[in-house]
Amino acid sequence: MATYPHVVQAPFDEVFQNNHALYGKWKEQFFSNNNPVVLELGCGKGEYTVGLARMFPEKNFIGVDIKGNRMHRGATDALNEGLKNAGFLRTRIEAIHAFFASSEVDEIWLTFPDPQIKKFRKRLTSTRFLAAYGRFLKPGGIIHLKTDSLFMYTYTRELLKVNGIDPLVDEDDLYSDGYQDEILGIQTYYEKKWLEHGIPIKYLKFELHNSGNLVEPEVEIEPDEYRSAGRGVKPRRTENNH
Repeated sequence: MATYPHVVQAPFDEVFQNNHALYGKWKEQFFSNNNPVVLELGCGKGEYTVGLARMFPEKNFIGVDIKGNRMHRGATDALNEGLKNAGFLRTRIEAIHAFFASSEVDEIWLTFPDPQIKKFRKRLTSTRFLAAYGRFLKPGGIIHLKTDSLFMYTYTRELLKVNGIDPLVDEDDLYSDGYQDEILGIQTYYEKKWLEHGIPIKYLKFELHNSGNLVEPEVEIEPDEYRSAGRGVKPRRTENNH
């Protein structure tokens, strides 16, 4: 992907203590327009990044992941289709604040992130990460969470509740509840696998406010039973995967 003009690959040590050269300049220097910027964090194969770019040419989409072999699929599709509003950033999400300036991002998609059952600080909806997003997400910016994990859904829902954030949309069984729309109908590789095994897809949509003052929920949440129930579902991994 080093030859792809729409892919940025930055070693961790390059942005560990310094902002990236595109910090605050994505619209001007990368996309050459002033359209809203939307991130897909943990983009995997990039199905959402590419799918949304097709639907909304008036917005800019950036898929972020550390696994280049996964990202290659979406990056190649975007290149072959000539999608000028789709880009990819290969980096660790822990360093995402070094790439985007205050209010530079309008929306964030979290599509099937690892629930990190034993390590709450690694959950992409933890107070740690929400505080990081708040540094570059515009005031009242939107976050979408789409997940197969009841644990991840419940944890995030409780976090919003304890911090007084009312979800804009809260669906614990997206497809059976009849809420599915064209955007949410984009399905990743692993989402299709979960659905084949009868695992409901959950969806939360909420605005992020006061991200630096959020507190963790103090509740006990049962881990997802199907992950160890021998139902033929591929075991969870240690990185985001689609």
